[in-house]
Order: sequence, then C-alpha cells, then structure tokens
Amino acid sequence: MALTGIEIFKLLPKTNCGDCGVPTCLAFAMNLAAGKAELSACPHVSEEAKAQLSEASAPPILPVTIGAGDKALKVGGETVMFRHEKRFENAAGIAILITDTMADGEVDARLKKSKELIYERVGLSLETNLVALKAESGDAAKFAALVNKVKGASDASIILISDKVDVLAEGVKACADRKPLIYAATPDNADAVAALAKDNGCAVAAKAPGVEALAALTEKLAAAGLKNIVIDSESRDVKQALEDQIVIRGAALNKKFRPLGYPTIVFPCEMTDNPMKEAMIAAMFVAKYAGIIVLSDFYGESLFPLLVERLNIYTDPQRPLATTQGIYEINNPTDSSPLLVTSNFSLTYFIVSGEIENSKVPSYLYVKDTEGLSVMTSWAAGKFSADIIGPAIKKSGIEDKIKHRKLIIPGYIAAESGGLEEELPGWEIMVGPREGAHIPGYLKDWKP
Repeated sequence: MALTGIEIFKLLPKTNCGDCGVPTCLAFAMNLAAGKAELSACPHVSEEAKAQLSEASAPPILPVTIGAGDKALKVGGETVMFRHEKRFENAAGIAILITDTMADGEVDARLKKSKELIYERVGLSLETNLVALKAESGDAAKFAALVNKVKGASDASIILISDKVDVLAEGVKACADRKPLIYAATPDNADAVAALAKDNGCAVAAKAPGVEALAALTEKLAAAGLKNIVIDSESRDVKQALEDQIVIRGAALNKKFRPLGYPTIVFPCEMTDNPMKEAMIAAMFVAKYAGIIVLSDFYGESLFPLLVERLNIYTDPQRPLATTQGIYEINNPTDSSPLLVTSNFSLTYFIVSGEIENSKVPSYLYVKDTEGLSVMTSWAAGKFSADIIGPAIKKSGIEDKIKHRKLIIPGYIAAESGGLEEELPGWEIMVGPREGAHIPGYLKDWKP
C-alpha cells in the first residue's frame, strides 16, 4: 500500500464513530494500511478522500473479475513476488478449450469434464469452472451458436476468443449477462474491442507481441476507461513465455509500473501437442505467475495434480489449512457408534478420518475448531483443553445422535480426561491412541 496508516488517517473523517467496526479512525486507518479492512466499511469518508485512498490502496497487480454471480472468477490482486513474503491472493483460473469446429459430441464431452472433474481435498472442493470458446471457423453465427450451447449447459465463466471483432460481438451478445472475458484487444483493433468491452461491462484481454508493446496497449485501454484487463505477451515459446511472466510480475511489483500491473493469461495448449508436456508447462505457470491458464483438454490424471498444486501455492503460509468444526459421520454410524474428537488442523482431520474409515467401524468424529492447529500444538496453546472441548460437545447436538455417553480423546491429551469428566457429568472419557495408525485396532474393541 502506497500510504502509511498515519497518511490514511489524515484523509478519514476522524469522528471515531465506530461504524466501521473498530473504535477509532486511527485503528481503522492502521487496518487499511495492513490490508485488514476495506475502505467501504467507513460510511462517512468523503468522495475526494475515497478517490485518493482507492488509488493508493490498489494492489500493484489489479484484480479482475470474469463472470457473474457465485461462479465469478477473480484473478490478480497480487502484492508479492514470492509466496513466503506474504501470500498469493487469487488462484489461477484453469480453462478447457472448446472450438466452434468441434463436433457436438466432443463439445458435450468437454463440458461434461468441466462439470464432473471435481475433487475433494482437505475439506475443499477443487474444480476449474472456466471454459475458453474459440471461433476457429470465423463464422459469427456458428460461434454464437456454440456460446449459446455452452451457456445453457454450463454455469462456468466464459472466455470468448476470436481475431475478428464482429465475431466477438456476436459472442458477447449471446452471453453478455455472464460477463465473459473478451480475447483479445490488439494494437490493430483496440478501439473497437475496448468499446465492446465497455458497452457490455466485460473484462478484456490485451494481446501484443512482447512486453513493451503490451504496456503501450494497456495504457491505451486504460485511457479508454477500462480497468478489468488481462494481458498476453503473445509468446508461445515456453522459455520466452516464462521469462515474460517474470518480467511482467517484477515490473508491476518492484518497479510499480502500472501498465503491466494486470493478471496474465497463458496458453499451454498452443505450446505443445503432448498432453503430459502441456500439463508440465501448466504446472510451471501455476507457480509463475499466470492468472488464467488455457488447456487443450482436461484429463483426470493431470488435472488433479494441477489443482492440488494450485491449492498448495495459493494457501496462505501464515494460516494453517483448517477443517470446519462439526460432527462428521464416517462409515454410516448408528446411535451405538463410538464418538471421537480431534482438532481442525486439516492434516490431522484427514489422517484421523482416514484411519476411522479404514477401520470399517461406523463412527462419529467431532472436529473442534482449534484455529487450524494440531492436537498437541492446540493443547499446548490452551485451545484444546477440557474447558473448551466439554462445552463444545454439549452444544454440538451429538447427544441426540448417540444413546451412550462415551467420548474417545486423542492419547496426546490424556491429561485432560479428568477435566472432561467434570465438564461432562455422566460421560465416560476414554483415552484413545496417540498415533492415527493405531485407531483401527483400537476401534475394533469398541463396545457402547
């Protein structure tokens, strides 16, 4: 952020009204400077100050939204070169390519992959939710028919690709309400494509040969009033494309060069004919530093690793992955099934739940919110103690699901068993294994 907390404070109304959610304007200014608050939270800031603060608080790489509603994709908004410096903000969008020269069966098959290749991992749903529609035929009516077909069959965000403005216009007309990304404005058609994007409130991709030409093009689009811009340096050589990504990122973040301060789009589908090599190239761009990656097709064996890589890259390194607090039913439990408790550190949850599943014993697992800390760490920090677990069990509703009153706690917190007996009168506190691998053997001896 260009302004310090004190500089921001000077532009605020200084009423200390608390309407923003914090008691003083100075505290709110400090939160703004740290990126922990949004300017919109202050209802009393003047329009003049709002303009100054909005410009000052804009990240070096501007955020861009593609699509509308719950399925809209947000890319960009990045503030650091390396994830360990803070975090990467908005995960790269991964698109499947569909052309208007494909047979209907192939189009249907790719849409099916786009919708069905969804994976559950660490309590999260990993999916793509982006389709790139290319007008290979050059026929505006044929392209519009494809757009209508995809729009009716999928709720994914859409990229419209053509080198003809009239074809793009027909595509936009067919799905303007979905706010597609228009690809692409070039030095030759910038005025016409900019007008199309502006009239329909759509994001636009800027494409030019090389970084310098790209910067000149984005300046022209920005001068036309466009802010939602995605950029493509047009390189389809892997080495040059990677170099361009690094140069663009460095110029925007380190040199504050606003003409390159936009998320990028890359096309591994145009860099090789080998699906596995394409996946490797895509994996490289997930890390450095693409905002959108267009693939020729989706294959489960390569898409899943890409999605997991993206999850890992875009996970905040300062905040552990956490599972939602609540009761998890494993192996179809009944009212006589055992009840176990653990912390909500995702790795802990998946180890414990996996071992319970492997045991084949129908069970309930209560996951307690420990701010993403493991059992031992949360216990040492006072976040997984008897006085916290006991009340949580009472409020969880588990007593309506089981007829016994037995609770199995991790062996690492055996010292809390006495305190839990006090917190949960009438309950039997059972000390389970210290290691997840021993859970199946332990549960085989379960008796309600």
